[in-house]
Amino acid sequence: MKIKNILPVLLFFVSFSFYAQNDKTDEKREKIKAFKVSFLTTELELTSTEAEKFWPIYNAYDDKQFELRHEKMKTYLRKLDDDNINSLSEKEACTLLSQIESTDKELYLLREKYMASLKKVLSSKKILKLKKSEDDFNRKLLKQYREKAGKS
Repeated sequence: MKIKNILPVLLFFVSFSFYAQNDKTDEKREKIKAFKVSFLTTELELTSTEAEKFWPIYNAYDDKQFELRHEKMKTYLRKLDDDNINSLSEKEACTLLSQIESTDKELYLLREKYMASLKKVLSSKKILKLKKSEDDFNRKLLKQYREKAGKS
């Protein structure tokens, strides 16, 4: 599997570990979000008109994506530890798999809608720059996480 495919999954688990700690969850998420906004603003060089239209679309997408991944996937992950998988009946496993597929489909449709909305606001070149900037941000965040974990 390519690193591009692994990175979002890895970031999901990294963010999941952040969000597992309830008291500090919102604070950490807000810090990461502020850092991300700053990073993307610098990288994308948005005009004030673009920024005014872009950020509401981006924030709505980001919040909904987080909600889908965090709330639904959290439920699935609890059921996917070794002990639980072994105790699942075939019917329960099939149901869980269907739920995961359904969430994946919701995420895909959300992404499709997001892209369509972005195309009304940004040029294709800036959308590609956004994708690259998000990937760069995620790598930077992961690097900081690894450095912090290495010092502990």
